Amino acid sequence: MDTSLFAPFAEYDFMQRALVGSLAVCLGAVPIGVFMTLRRMSLTGDAMAHAILPGAATAYLLTGMSLVGLSLGGLLAGLVVAVLAGWVARTTHSKEDTSLASFCLISLALGVLVMSLKDRNADLFHVLFGNILSLDDAALFLLAGISTISLVTFACLFRPLVIECVDPQFLRLEGRASSIAHFGFLFLMVLNLVAGFHALGTLMAIGIMILPAAAARFWAKTMDGIMLTALIFGFGSSYLGLMISFNFDVPAGPAIVLTLGTGYVGSLLFGSNGSLFEKRHTQRHLTG
Repeated sequence: MDTSLFAPFAEYDFMQRALVGSLAVCLGAVPIGVFMTLRRMSLTGDAMAHAILPGAATAYLLTGMSLVGLSLGGLLAGLVVAVLAGWVARTTHSKEDTSLASFCLISLALGVLVMSLKDRNADLFHVLFGNILSLDDAALFLLAGISTISLVTFACLFRPLVIECVDPQFLRLEGRASSIAHFGFLFLMVLNLVAGFHALGTLMAIGIMILPAAAARFWAKTMDGIMLTALIFGFGSSYLGLMISFNFDVPAGPAIVLTLGTGYVGSLLFGSNGSLFEKRHTQRHLTG
């Protein structure tokens, strides 16, 4: 076996931490991303990624690059926006997507304004785009903890989430289960965006959640198959993105997300379940 495929991870501690950190993020974020695509919440997740910025920016202003401060600030800001959007949608005629977009735009503007109060461009770049190659042991423990909490909570909510994807009206008739599943899922979304924020920054954290799930749906038909395929895409793209970053001296976060994007485009074109190639081949077979 070619040792060059693993040499960077064997020789450099920062590459090992980056790989472990990205895999930890995938474990928690990818299953959430699968349900985001099934529930048509991909753009909601993108909006929520911007919603964590003011909390992280305020924590950055008060505590600097404190790991705990940034995490708590981002989590609190994201939860506040999610709860406010849900409350407005349930008490006024405004739809949830409209209220969520409105609050997220306000949050994004507020976050950028707060960040500008402390003129340190390097730290601003880190908050917006992340730096997975600088993860330390404390950050790895945080990412592993978030992944563990996410998986345990996700297991508890799995059944109502599946029911909501298939028949949301039935779940609403069951009473509290619908609200618990909805807000529990929003909590998991924000929690994993915070994890992704430490690795990839606020602007690209959503990529590691949505792109593996979107690609997997072109290969698998069952829930288990989609989940497993999405995890394989996430793990493989994290590895390849880090290798590209190391060998070509490019930022690791964008390299990982672009690798995920390449996997999605390839799946869209050549996947075995509803891809452009598969549909065209089927049409030729039926008309032949």
